[in-house]
Amino acid sequence: MTLFQSLTRTYPEIEFGVHLHSNPVTAKEKVIAAYAAGCRRFDGALLGFGGCPMAEDELVGNIDTSVILSVLAQQGNTGLVNEGELQKALTMAHSVFKS
Repeated sequence: MTLFQSLTRTYPEIEFGVHLHSNPVTAKEKVIAAYAAGCRRFDGALLGFGGCPMAEDELVGNIDTSVILSVLAQQGNTGLVNEGELQKALTMAHSVFKS
């Protein structure tokens, strides 16, 4: 996250964010590291679907939006999304992805 810190210091007028790929085991630690580096904008994917075809199973998917929100809540950031609408989107995602 040194790059992130360097960019935010050099260009304070720009809001940088991260789009991380991970396996479920290391997802939280990546979000925590990005938050500790000053990131406040995160890309996520409902249920973690999607991924990088070039990752060769090392970084098998996008980080689940629910994981990101959980980590941010642990950092004291709550009320970031409309929970009712998130639940509707999750229900729809379960239907689409048959998980």
